[in-house]
Amino acid sequence: MLVLCAALSLALGSRSIPLAAVVDALSGTAHGGDADVVVGLRVPRTVIGVTVGAALGAAGAVAQGVTRNPLASPTTLGINAGASFAVVAAIFALGLTHPLEFVWFAVAGAAGAALLAYGMARRSGDLDPVRLALGGTVLSAVLASWTSALMLASRRTLDEARFWLAGSISGRSLDALYQVLPLIAVGIVLALLVSPALNALALGDETAQALGVPVARIRVLGGLAVVLLAAGSVAVAGPVAFIGLAAPHLVRPLLGNDHRVLVPGCLIAGPVLLLTADVLGRLVVRPSEIEVGIVTAFLGAPLLAVLARKVTSR
Repeated sequence: MLVLCAALSLALGSRSIPLAAVVDALSGTAHGGDADVVVGLRVPRTVIGVTVGAALGAAGAVAQGVTRNPLASPTTLGINAGASFAVVAAIFALGLTHPLEFVWFAVAGAAGAALLAYGMARRSGDLDPVRLALGGTVLSAVLASWTSALMLASRRTLDEARFWLAGSISGRSLDALYQVLPLIAVGIVLALLVSPALNALALGDETAQALGVPVARIRVLGGLAVVLLAAGSVAVAGPVAFIGLAAPHLVRPLLGNDHRVLVPGCLIAGPVLLLTADVLGRLVVRPSEIEVGIVTAFLGAPLLAVLARKVTSR
């Protein structure tokens, strides 16, 4: 599925290009208009889509494992909103204009939002999944309103941030990806390292501690992985919603609940979802496009409603 989605991402758009011409362009045997579109525009877009999708998919799997909450994701925990607010605040106060300048502000905002959500969810020394979901929702709403206020207060900030806030992999340069790639790589390594312990954490803190799992350390490392993955993704592509929420729920029926398999599965499912949404955004209103963040939000909202109903009915 990932190979198919990548091929469609290279071939489809405002102008469809035959797969044979795509292969010729990638091999360097073709030159001209189609080859320039494939190599200059669609290859970077596809590479960024695969990387961001993998980061968001893994972040969602780890977030749900660390919090024991099937509705947890960088979006529902307010992490994406925190990164977005920090970037817009930096644009407003410092006049930043390039994604390369956004990275550390996105990291700081994501980390701050994660700490706030975690603090609101603590009860009697334990983590309450319900309070975490509610706290993340409230935090997202508050940060979104603050972000809108900053954009309305400055026309320059509005012009700089509105396209980025929609969430898009179109027109993004590989230079921006290269700058956040170390963050995403460290986040993926941490996600894979904590994945065995997440199986014990699913049994509850007391049981996990009895099994010899350092619960506090695993939560810190898992939270750090989610922050790095979400912040790197937001810095390069803007706040793309629901990929982190949907990927684990699509992988579990296929591979089961073992996080040692679930996290690697989400590294593949995330890009499949993101590239599919991106291709749909190119085709629905062709020759114009809909940003991938708008497509994922449109498709993800019903998914969140279904999942919330399923969880509350248990």
